[in-house]
Amino acid sequence: MLERLLDPIVSAQLLSALLLAILFLQSGLDKVFDFKGNLAWLNDHFGKSPLRGQVLPMLVVVTITECAAGALAAAGAFQIAFGDSTTLALWGAQLSALNLVMLFFGQRIAKDYAGAAALVPYFLLSIGSILLLGLLA
Repeated sequence: MLERLLDPIVSAQLLSALLLAILFLQSGLDKVFDFKGNLAWLNDHFGKSPLRGQVLPMLVVVTITECAAGALAAAGAFQIAFGDSTTLALWGAQLSALNLVMLFFGQRIAKDYAGAAALVPYFLLSIGSILLLGLLA
């Protein structure tokens, strides 16, 4: 097993899945445990945008997709470490990319261009992870 984990492709897949798991579980769980605070901040953030009346459903969708992406990536990391499949991690990376597209859209609509730009490295990580994890799906 250790020899397989030292393979550059397998180790890159495992580390990519772990990073996405940490990123999205932390972000999603932060929204779960401080839902009211996040909702208040987002209501202010989108207060002057066309999305101002849609903040609650958007927050619910983003919270669910972040938690699901993180959970899939975490389960996928175990699948990579103890098996030979990347399926769950791939699904986590795909859901991560979709989540980031949703966040990017919201930031652009809110005219928070710096916030939108800050999402691009995470999106590139997700796309790179999709390609990398797709090698052995």
